[in-house]
Amino acid sequence: MLELQKHNLIQSNERKSHVPVSISARHIHLSQEHIDILFGQGHQLTKFKDISQPGQFACNEKVTLQGPKGTIENVRVLAPIRPKTQVEVARTDARKLGVNPPVRESGNVAGSAPITLIGPEGVVELQEGCIIADRHIHMTPEDARSFGVVDKQKVSVLVEGEKAGVMGKVTIRVRPNYALDMHIDTDDANAFGLNGTEQLKLILE
Repeated sequence: MLELQKHNLIQSNERKSHVPVSISARHIHLSQEHIDILFGQGHQLTKFKDISQPGQFACNEKVTLQGPKGTIENVRVLAPIRPKTQVEVARTDARKLGVNPPVRESGNVAGSAPITLIGPEGVVELQEGCIIADRHIHMTPEDARSFGVVDKQKVSVLVEGEKAGVMGKVTIRVRPNYALDMHIDTDDANAFGLNGTEQLKLILE
């Protein structure tokens, strides 16, 4: 009976088809160890503004990224604190820095690109930690049932408008505390002419 109810929900006229999109500029998630080095022992991150996911916020703190070819200044830190430091850049950023980060799900930094972080109080030389985040959609279990998808599933997303196209290999991420939102980087946003106010159509692969 439960499976039948789920099936009926997915096939109902209320099934969702569109998701809001947010554009993630280059940013960094820090461990407490690296916060202490970059900003001083015992430093506490301070809120600049809330971002789309509950409990997450952009901080006033910023760092400089340094690679073999160049630097990028004023890269904002995001909270909360992570167990491992992670730098997220777009491919354009990576070329400027001279690094070659893999496309990864957030949190998977094993074997990723090395990069140097420069803060007001110190320097951290990461042997791994720089990635290009995969395209992904945050949603609750209820959202997932309504869209007819499951956690880790790959979908495509249709972009309409002057620079219409399809973004493929978009990962579904399902957690009870997520807010429905698709995250893309600045390269994708520029390629499709998006400004972060759009609703994009999900296509099951």
